[in-house]
Amino acid sequence: MSGLTLYHGSPEIISKPEFGKGKPYNDYGRGFYCTENIELAKEWACSENSDGFVNRYEIAVDGLKILNLSSKNYTILHWLALLMTYRMIRISTPVMNRAVEWLTTHYLLDINDFDAIVGYRADDSYFSFARALVNNEISLHQLVYAMKLGKLGEQFVLKSEKAFSAIRFISYAEIRNSVYYPLRRQRDDAARAAYREELDREDLNGLYMRDIIREGILPNDSRLR
Repeated sequence: MSGLTLYHGSPEIISKPEFGKGKPYNDYGRGFYCTENIELAKEWACSENSDGFVNRYEIAVDGLKILNLSSKNYTILHWLALLMTYRMIRISTPVMNRAVEWLTTHYLLDINDFDAIVGYRADDSYFSFARALVNNEISLHQLVYAMKLGKLGEQFVLKSEKAFSAIRFISYAEIRNSVYYPLRRQRDDAARAAYREELDREDLNGLYMRDIIREGILPNDSRLR
């Protein structure tokens, strides 16, 4: 049986993740958000003013139906449509309203059939990049480039009762915010710096949100890859 080691950064020790808990307005809705990268989990465990814990788990993935948004079957617009659906976003302009409508009509995936999701984590910087694309301020290429340079990582999200029954708590470690919160800020700052640098190179030939809507660009269009 194949399996993964997962980590969850938290202010508390979570020896038994519970199905049905969690905030409904997280990136992919209600679920248990983990990562395979222990260093990212350590950074996510801490706040500016408090220490935290990294919880370590093993999960048997055989038999689980997993949606991997980083696979070639999907584009960043599929991720964006989910983000626009589940995260609380302020619609501030008509073009943004039209973009959200287009994305959720043509790119929104039904995640109810999946046991787990693998995809980007929308940290503050990622979320601001996403808003900029939806508001027609940056091109699709600029968004993809900045996100890859930022290296803010992916998350593995448990969504179904089946997935929760497959995860097993192994151990935990205490994490000092004096060490890992600065690293979290550095990572976010690096992502924003990459974003600003890319913005300085105006993408005159790039695909912007208005182009995607006006030209009716659908998920199978090669220009999205």
